[in-house]
Formats: sequence, C-alpha cells, structure tokens
Amino acid sequence: MTLEELEAVVAARAEASPDDSWTAKLLAKGPEKCAEKFGEEAIEAIIEAVKGDTDKLASEGADVLFHFLVMLKARGVPLSDVMNELARRQGQSGLAEKASRRG
Repeated sequence: MTLEELEAVVAARAEASPDDSWTAKLLAKGPEKCAEKFGEEAIEAIIEAVKGDTDKLASEGADVLFHFLVMLKARGVPLSDVMNELARRQGQSGLAEKASRRG
C-alpha cells in the first residue's frame, strides 16, 4: 500500500458515521485530539525502537503513518503538500536545509 492509497482510506473512513468508524470518531473530536493520538502512537514507536523489537516497531510504525494522515486530514493538509515539501528539499543536504530554517 502506498501513502496515497492510505490517504484515500482515511478520506473514505472520514465520511463514515463516527458510530461505525474509528477514524470518523477521532476526526469528530477535532484536530487537537488527532494530534494527541498521533503523538501517542509516535511515542509507542519510539519505545519499540529503543527496545529493539522490530516486529512491534513495524506495527507501531503503521499506526504512526495512519494517524499522521488522520492528523493531516483534520487540518485539511493534503499528503501532496508534504510530498511537495520533501521534493523541494531534495536539492540540498539535510544540514543546509536545517540551517536555512534558523532566523
């Protein structure tokens, strides 16, 4: 599955009733709750990375990606905006990009 396909899954689930869809229920709680859930999933992935459990890290990584897309949806930011920003950064090193954000 690609990220674009996953984004379509999130969009479809967002249209469902909150009684029938976890995604719709989460989105109904607002962008702040979506961001909180993304943060929880990210922390769980970090814990598994530190522990070195690769199977659990893969599972938590899937949760992170899914909830990242839910968070984007909650704020009306299409995945293409994120991908375009990544493409824009391709022409420079990570160190140069980070330095450009200062001041």
